[in-house]
Amino acid sequence: MTPHAQRHPHFALTDEENLPTVQANGITIAYDTMGDPRNETMLLIAGLGLQLISWPDAFCQALVAQGYHLVRFDNRDSGLSSKMREMGRPNLAMAFVSSMFHMPVKTPYTLDDMADDALGLLDALGIDKAHIIGVSMGGMIGQTIAVKAPQRVISLTSIMSTSGRPGLPGPTLAANAALMSQPNNPRDIDSVIDHMVRTYQVLSSPGYPTPPARLREQVAAEIRRSLYPSGTGRQLMAIAAAGDRWRQLRHIQAPTLVIHGSDDPLVPLVAGRDAALLIPGAKFHEVKGMGHDLPPGLDVILAGLIAAHCRAAGDPERRRA
Repeated sequence: MTPHAQRHPHFALTDEENLPTVQANGITIAYDTMGDPRNETMLLIAGLGLQLISWPDAFCQALVAQGYHLVRFDNRDSGLSSKMREMGRPNLAMAFVSSMFHMPVKTPYTLDDMADDALGLLDALGIDKAHIIGVSMGGMIGQTIAVKAPQRVISLTSIMSTSGRPGLPGPTLAANAALMSQPNNPRDIDSVIDHMVRTYQVLSSPGYPTPPARLREQVAAEIRRSLYPSGTGRQLMAIAAAGDRWRQLRHIQAPTLVIHGSDDPLVPLVAGRDAALLIPGAKFHEVKGMGHDLPPGLDVILAGLIAAHCRAAGDPERRRA
């Protein structure tokens, strides 16, 4: 998640990347792939405001080494995929009030639309079914895919995500304070990077701290590639509009693994446990010392958990071939 990116100006300070794109669900989606396309595919879905580069390369390479083909992509309104400018500026205050009083949230698009983006990408790539792996908002999108297109999902892995059920605890006071903070100079990229580093440090894994220099390099790469405030706001509205999804989660048929950190200050551990209880047959794995990030110290651990789950699920049609 990119905390409060909607407050920051849009920096576009990187050269155009030489990434492939497809036209799917009426938008342009930027993506990349790793591994042998003859292997089963894992579709990686990023969180709020994040980009495909937010999936650590070492984590991705560890999954490739386990014998999988990876597809990661920029969600709409993120990275180098389509920006939904014609949908206007998001009214986050109105969305917040509506959600607080359990009223319908008017949103430019929904998590269902974002799920259709992901399915459209698979269609464009000629991939019939995949292991779906989503983090935070990406976990919600993955859950949505598993409900609406069960025939496309070999397995589901939902990381640091939630059902959105009312009554679940929210962010800690420290996380809330970090999310409400702003850079000293929103128009200066170094100030924005400093601010984002501080915010990420609040959300990060206390048991697996990312070295400060590495974290700053990561944040700078994300901001220089694309930081699009309005897009993050519209994604946030899609989450607010989805609200309580516990009934949908009851219909998930895919073998599901829920991974959550014991020290997540943004989406507390109980939210992950709740999602696992709602999804029939889901397995829950608590990672001690993990916060709301994918730190380098967990690359191999998380890749091992996910690969083992995906192997156990395995596409039965491939096994029969």
